[in-house]
Parts: sequence; C-alpha cells; structure tokens
Amino acid sequence: MPDSPSGAAPPRRRRSDARRSIGAILDAARVVLGERPEASMEDVATAAGVTRQTVYAHFPSRDALVGALVEAAAAEYLALLDAAGLDTAPPAEALARFLDVGWHFLGRHPLVLNPAAPGAPQPGRNALSAAVPPRLERLVRRGQRSGDFDAALPADWLADAVIGVQHTAAAHLAAGRVTAREAAALCLESTLRLCGGSLPVTKTRHGHP
Repeated sequence: MPDSPSGAAPPRRRRSDARRSIGAILDAARVVLGERPEASMEDVATAAGVTRQTVYAHFPSRDALVGALVEAAAAEYLALLDAAGLDTAPPAEALARFLDVGWHFLGRHPLVLNPAAPGAPQPGRNALSAAVPPRLERLVRRGQRSGDFDAALPADWLADAVIGVQHTAAAHLAAGRVTAREAAALCLESTLRLCGGSLPVTKTRHGHP
C-alpha cells in the first residue's frame, strides 16, 4: 500500500521537485542579479519560471537567497581551482592560472566578484572569503620556498593583496574603465610584481571573462 495519502506526491518525489526548484531559482538568481543587482525576488521568480511564493518557501529573504548563491558559487570556484593544478604547476604559471579561473568565474558570477555592485556580498563576510585565500596563500608560500617569489613579505599578506587587485580589476571592468583583456593583463602584471615573480614571454596570457 502507498505510504502517502491518495493524491499526495510521495516524499522522494517532493524532495526531487524541491531540488529542481532550488536549482532553477539559484540559476535564475545568478543571471538576473548578475545583470541587475537591484533585481527583486519577483524578478528572480519570473526568470526561474516559478511563483514568488515558491522562491520565499526556499529562501525566506533576499539575503538568504544571495547567501545560498554565494555558497553554490564557492563550491564551483573550488572545483575550478582543484582542476587548475595550482599545487603542481610552476608557481608563476600557477598564479596566472589562479587569475584565469577568477576571470572565468567572473563571467558566470559577476555579482559575487564585484563588491561595488549594489547588494553584492561584502569581502570578509561570505563563503568565498573563507575558501579561496588559503589556496592562494599555499601557492604563494610554495613560490617563496622555491625562490620563484620574493619571500620578503608574508604569504598571507600577498594573498590578500592579490585578491584585492582582482577585486579592483573587476570593479574597473564593471565601471567600463577598462576592457576585459586590459583588466586581465593589468591584474596579472600587478600580481606578479607584488609577488616578485615573472612568466616567460611565451606563457604570458590574457584572461577572458
């Protein structure tokens, strides 16, 4: 005999439906809030193809929705960093790869990496600020041990400085002060100078958001 009352969806189906709704809402929020950080919950609901009440059933406030979006983005960012081989590539090349991941990520999550945008999660108050800096600090420390980077400054200081440069580049790009190619080139050159490293001319690259 069925476990649920006649006409009611079984628990497994309800959970599956809820997961699909949450996924659709987060995907819509990523696009809508990335394009219009001031967009409303109703705008997100429309883009997701669900009702406003459904959005609020899963995310009781706009802050809760943005927080969930940042958590999902952090997991995606870490997966990209894992795939970039930061612990095995030569340190300067690994630093360039780290920045490339950031520019790729910015293309999908402009709200997350643009702290100047209205409603954006602020540095030091989200999952990315806890997950990403340790990866970069480990990379910088490895470069200092190998002699590829200057060891005169603390690795954690340099990691924070590199992330600051990346945020500045994202803000300049969002404001239309530089092109994507210019922002990526300036970001790479600035971070290499900060760390005292350099790339072979044939390996110098430009990111593409």
